[in-house]
Amino acid sequence: MVNTESRCLASYKGAYSNEQSLNFVIPVMIVLFLGIIYVMTQRSGGGLVSFILVGVAALTMFYWVRVLKKMTKDQKPAFSAREAEPKNWVYDLIKGDGDFVFVAEVPGPENKIMVRLIDGVLYVRGTANFSKEIPIEGSNEMQIFDFKYRNGVLTLRIKKG
Repeated sequence: MVNTESRCLASYKGAYSNEQSLNFVIPVMIVLFLGIIYVMTQRSGGGLVSFILVGVAALTMFYWVRVLKKMTKDQKPAFSAREAEPKNWVYDLIKGDGDFVFVAEVPGPENKIMVRLIDGVLYVRGTANFSKEIPIEGSNEMQIFDFKYRNGVLTLRIKKG
């Protein structure tokens, strides 16, 4: 457990320091560029050679700023703390006297949820490719009596009909 946390922390620090260094490098490059321009204009008094050198320095600076930004943009962290994990679907099936109550989280909205009870198997379908089959013993001659869906929770009452 400690190794995983330290790896996560190390990759976080690495990603943070790359972004931090880019925020430091770009202003330093701009200050150096302005210094070069100042020195060239003071030495030669303006001529064609100093104008060409200033242009080359400006193009080089813009090129390296773009390369540095692209490098930090393309980097992906080695570890993502919020990686998608397969979530176990949990439901409750409460057996009463001659009926069942089924409660589960199902992605909806209500008008996109389909529920069927066929030959002792409860079929539940929701949005985002959600589909489950739950065998319910002793429900061969039963049917869904009540359907409620509120805040992502489906509640069914299954009775003999």
